[in-house]
Amino acid sequence: MTIREFKMPDVGEGLTEAEILKWYVQPGDTVTDGQVVCEVETAKAAVELPIPFDGVVHALLFEEGVTVDVGQVIISVRTGGDEAAEAPAAAAAAPAAPEAAEEAAPEGRQPVLVGYGVSQSSSKRRPRKAVAGAPAAAAPAAPAPVVPAPAAPAPAERNGTAYANGNGVAAAERPLAKPPVRKLAKDLGIDLASVVPTGEGGVVTREDVHAAAAAALAPQAPAPVAPAAPAPAAAPAPVQAPAEPVPAVAAAPGARETRIPVKGVRKVTAQAMVGSAFTAPHVTEFITLDVTRTMKLVQELKDDPDLAGLRINPLLLIAKAVLVAIRRNPDVNASWDEAAQEIVLKHYVNLGIAAATPRGLIVPNIKDAHAKTLAELSASLSDLVATAREGKTSPADMQNGTITITNVGVFGVDTGTPILNPGESAILAVGAIKLQPWVHKGKVKPRQVTTLALSFDHRLIDGELGSKFLADIAAVLEHPRRLVTWS
Repeated sequence: MTIREFKMPDVGEGLTEAEILKWYVQPGDTVTDGQVVCEVETAKAAVELPIPFDGVVHALLFEEGVTVDVGQVIISVRTGGDEAAEAPAAAAAAPAAPEAAEEAAPEGRQPVLVGYGVSQSSSKRRPRKAVAGAPAAAAPAAPAPVVPAPAAPAPAERNGTAYANGNGVAAAERPLAKPPVRKLAKDLGIDLASVVPTGEGGVVTREDVHAAAAAALAPQAPAPVAPAAPAPAAAPAPVQAPAEPVPAVAAAPGARETRIPVKGVRKVTAQAMVGSAFTAPHVTEFITLDVTRTMKLVQELKDDPDLAGLRINPLLLIAKAVLVAIRRNPDVNASWDEAAQEIVLKHYVNLGIAAATPRGLIVPNIKDAHAKTLAELSASLSDLVATAREGKTSPADMQNGTITITNVGVFGVDTGTPILNPGESAILAVGAIKLQPWVHKGKVKPRQVTTLALSFDHRLIDGELGSKFLADIAAVLEHPRRLVTWS
C-alpha cells in the first residue's frame, strides 16, 4: 500500500490558481481512474477534476473555498499492487510550484475535460548553469531509493543565445519568467520579449512588467495591446435576461465595512478591463433610433411556425444587424498585433455576448456567427446563455472573439460607454427599448425607441469607419427588410 498525490492541474493556459468549490469524495472513499473528485473555479470557469488513478482517499489537503496554486497537492490516495513502485517518484514530485503544473497528468494521458487538459509544450527544461569556481556536487554515500528532484533551471541563456532586447542583441524565442509574471504581462498586454529583465540570470520580474506597462502608457509611446490573444474577460453588461445575482455577503452586527476577496472570474474581469482601458484607445459614438418595425418583426417571427421552439427576441435581430453591418464594413472586424506591428483583418466573426453569471460577468462568443442562419443564430444564443448561467462555459468558448454585444437595456438603462473586450475591435451597448414621442411621417407619435453606443479601438477603426458601421446597424434596425436586401 502506497500513497499517491494528485496536484492541482493546469486546466487552462495562463492560469496559476483555482478555488476549490466542492469536494465529491471524503477520506476513506474508493476512487477509480477518471472519477470526478472535486469542482474548482478558475479565473475563467468552473471545472470538474478527475483523479488519474485508482485507490482509496487518504486525505483532502485543502478545504472548500480555499484558493490553491497550480502544482500544489490537493488530495492523496492510498494505492496498491503494481502502483507501489511509482510512489517514490510521486513523493519526490510533491513540492508544489507553478512550474510543476505540467507534471500533473501522467505522460501520454489524454485530457478528459472538455476544453481543458495539460498543455503539451515543446520547450524543455534547461540544465542548471554552472557557477564558476563552484565545486562539483559530492556523490551520496549510498544510493538513495528516492528519485532526486530535477535541478532547477538557471535562466541565463536560451538555446545558446543570451537574452537581450532593444540593445541590438537578438532576443531569445521565449523570455524567462515565472507563470504569474507571464499572466500579469498577458493581462496588461505586454509582450515579454520587449521587456528588459532585471532578475537574476535574465528573469523577467513583476516590476519589469509594470515598468514596461508604464513606459507604454507614456504620451510619446503608442499603447500596447495583447496581440490577438483575448483574455477570458467580461464586458460591463449581461445578455437579454440577467442571471440570478450572487447572494450578498451578510454583514456582521455593528460592522461598518465588509471585505470581499477578489478572485475567480471577478478577479480576471477586473484585470482585463484595466488592461483594455489603458492600452486600447477607446472612442464611443451614440445613435438614437426608432425600432418599432424591428419589434413588430420580432412578434411576427415568434408566431412563425417555421421558428417554433426557438427563442426569438430583439437581441437576435440586433445580432443579425451587427453581422450585416460587418459585411458592409469588413475593416471593422480586425485586431491589433503589437508585436508584429500589424493589423489583422478577420474573415470570420466570433460574436461575443456579454453574459451575467452567478460568478461574475463573462463574454463567451458564437463561433463563425457570420455563417449562421437566423434559426442557427437563435439556437446558438440560447445555448450560450444557458451554458453561461450554469457556470459551464469553457475557456475555448471565450477565446478568439472579434466583436461583442452587451445589453444594458435589461436594467432599464438608456445606454453606456462599454469597455472593449481585450483583443477585440469594437463593442456595441444596447439600451432599453421604450415608448417615446418620435416624429414619424411628419407627426409626433409614440414609437419604440432605443439608443446604441459603439466603443471601438481607434487604432483599428477611424471615426469615419466607426460612424458608418454604427449607422448601418441603426439602418437595419429601423428598416429590418434590409436584413434581406443588404445580405
